[in-house]
Amino acid sequence: MNHHDLLPIAREAVAIGSGIITTRAVGSVTTKSERDLVTDIDLAVEDAVRTFLLAEAPHVGVLGEEHGHTGPTDLWWALDPVDGTTNFARGIPLCAVSLGLVADRTAVLGAITLPFLGVDYHASSGHGAYANDTRIRSSTVADLPNAVISIGDFAVGTDATTKNAVRIALLTRLGATAQRIRMIGTAAIDLAWVAEGKLDATVILANMPWDTLAGTVLVREAGGLVVDLDDTTHNADSTATIAVGAGLRHQVLEALRQSFDDAQA
Repeated sequence: MNHHDLLPIAREAVAIGSGIITTRAVGSVTTKSERDLVTDIDLAVEDAVRTFLLAEAPHVGVLGEEHGHTGPTDLWWALDPVDGTTNFARGIPLCAVSLGLVADRTAVLGAITLPFLGVDYHASSGHGAYANDTRIRSSTVADLPNAVISIGDFAVGTDATTKNAVRIALLTRLGATAQRIRMIGTAAIDLAWVAEGKLDATVILANMPWDTLAGTVLVREAGGLVVDLDDTTHNADSTATIAVGAGLRHQVLEALRQSFDDAQA
């Protein structure tokens, strides 16, 4: 079985998660770390999706946000059962179920569903990217004044003040030049919308595999680029996730470089 053959399994897995999200009320919301929430629905989705994946593809490991890594480490699923938990817990419909397939530390397949928006995204390497089975393409915008760019969440925890100085500098710099800046609160949607051309770029100064790896496949298969801070190709070990339509690559990376300089000045 090649990687593309696992796509129907991935799509069914996120559909299972979506069904739980849209039919069950939130029963509990707890704090698992500083300003990081988990609901009983997050746990229910991860449990159900893990059970399904183990039955359908027992040779593939699973890394889930809530329960860590189980099974093989050469080929594994990266699962976020509810990406955008804070949005979800407050009734904001911007959340997603995100599932990527990772081989040799690189994402090769992804499925993302937006339960409350009725959109299902999927892609696999060499086979294009789709939204509800319609092929999608990334943006061709090539100048910042015409660009809508999303920024990932602020940092928490150790060294958050230093890390957030870069984010504030980036918001200031891009806010002065880009058409609009957005903070959506879910990396899966950030990346899916870059793939679909709704956003022209997203800058996520983090790289949790369950958050980002499915979306990176979508962006690449839609003709966009996903790179790390040093402009190398993004993978599971990257420190950041910068996704752009090809025309904005250098401008966004230069703005980011200058923002690091601003933060250290």
